Amino acid sequence: MGNAIRALVAFVPADCCQSYLVRDLREMPTDKMVDLSGNQLRRFPVHVCSFRELVKLYLSDNHLNSLPPELGQLQNLQILALDFNNFKALPQVVCTLKQLCILYLGNNKLCDLPSELSRLQNLRTLWVEANCLTQLPDVVCELRLLKTLHAGSNALRLLPARLQHLQELRTIWLSGNLLTDFPAVLLHMPFLEVIDVDRNSIHYFPSLAHLSSLKLVIYDHNPCRNAPKVAKGVRRVGRWAEETPEPDPRKARRYALTQEESQDGEAPALPSLLLPPNS
Repeated sequence: MGNAIRALVAFVPADCCQSYLVRDLREMPTDKMVDLSGNQLRRFPVHVCSFRELVKLYLSDNHLNSLPPELGQLQNLQILALDFNNFKALPQVVCTLKQLCILYLGNNKLCDLPSELSRLQNLRTLWVEANCLTQLPDVVCELRLLKTLHAGSNALRLLPARLQHLQELRTIWLSGNLLTDFPAVLLHMPFLEVIDVDRNSIHYFPSLAHLSSLKLVIYDHNPCRNAPKVAKGVRRVGRWAEETPEPDPRKARRYALTQEESQDGEAPALPSLLLPPNS
């Protein structure tokens, strides 16, 4: 069905295609998931909001810049993907979806996040990479159950001290920002397992040996004069890592993806690529 819709999109004007999609979604999907990714949508099909038991909604790679208030009827929604769209501000209705666990907002035009996002106290994974953020929004520090934060490819120069209050946070991805110093707040977060500061402008790395839960640190493509010191068994990806062969950063980043949609809520075992040599 998905391939048929995508084939249609290539030849049918956007408005006509959207009408087709609405007709095609007359019944609640048995898997409680609707995937409208890559369909050139400029308006969200409001009819989808009648599926009150919907759990997963994927709207990635469209032309959306707003969402209707009716979306608030989907109070069972746990996963919402809005990445690769044209949002300049997060629609307020998203902040009413209190069962959300995973929220994809990457590759939009967001400069900030609304304070109302703090209502999403079940949020475990937040993607805000490739937006226009010059600072990490304060509201992120209020998401107490957050486990994974993707904030790469923005214009971040520092991180707020309040971030250390997120004691459930395990992985933080900050690749491709404007960091000139290693974020001091991360030194006070011993529960972190993965730190990615690849492709920044960090000249010096402090010791990370005291971070007792750390399993992987990615610091490649920085003009650093040293490698961060780490505890025994911790993998490093970058200059002077003293590992042969080095893990591929792209494969290393897949570690976070293995836990974001897990059903039991427990962190899975690390892929063999990331395990210490004697594990």
